[in-house]
Amino acid sequence: MLSPRVSLDPNSLQQLLADLLGRANQPPQAESLPLFISGQRCGWLFAKAAQALERLKLVEISQDSVHIGRFMGSGPELNALLATVASTLRQAGCAPGWRNELLDVWPEHPLSSTASSDSRALGAIERGVVRPLGLLTQAVHLSGWSQNGRLWVARRSLTKATDPGMWDTLVGGLISSQEDVQVGLVRESDEEAGLEAQDIATRTPIRTIARMLRQVPEGYQVEDVLTCECVLPAHVIPKNRDGEVMEIQLMAPATIFNMLTQGAFTLEASIVLTEDLLRRASPTPV
Repeated sequence: MLSPRVSLDPNSLQQLLADLLGRANQPPQAESLPLFISGQRCGWLFAKAAQALERLKLVEISQDSVHIGRFMGSGPELNALLATVASTLRQAGCAPGWRNELLDVWPEHPLSSTASSDSRALGAIERGVVRPLGLLTQAVHLSGWSQNGRLWVARRSLTKATDPGMWDTLVGGLISSQEDVQVGLVRESDEEAGLEAQDIATRTPIRTIARMLRQVPEGYQVEDVLTCECVLPAHVIPKNRDGEVMEIQLMAPATIFNMLTQGAFTLEASIVLTEDLLRRASPTPV
């Protein structure tokens, strides 16, 4: 359900979305190397990370590629090696966002229009090292609308390692290892906005709208952006629970659009919100 509609110019929104997607389509750093795990292409190894791993057993670094566990299959042995890789990177100062949280390690696959994929995870690794390794992640977002056609948005805490103090979608976070995206959305909605499962029961199906390819200080971001929308019940007031949000506000679509053009939102949130606004402004949903 896309209602409520918004009174914004679809052409302006389309132009903004094209610009945002262009900014999210960067090549990896020139010195990065293609990374293979268990014999499958998985990411891009950042130069500083390569230096940290060059003497690690079962890590092979050549001039044109890097192999981790080349002849190992999925399972405990590979996960143990990935844990050693992560701890080595942490000791070398290459894991600024260490979270004690595991994310799945995926082989490269084309961007899908849905949240599902036929690929199977090779293993799991600490969240804090996915950027130095250029590994694919999945982030799920929720646009939360009010009954009167305004949009709830959240401002990131000043202590966040990435984009501190910037505005964000109401809900947005990475899918953990072996976590279904639907479960991940409910978890993130609870942690970031205090929303119960029944509060977002009328949400639209989760869909993949973009793949972020962006150079970041610690490496390379390769991230599928998944999103959905819902109109929250009138009595529901979002409230952060995990301390990662400094404020949540209800804003008019025109205000959101102006802030988007001024760069007030993170790039990921900008893509999600602009796509949502465009769907609601267009005569035929995009």
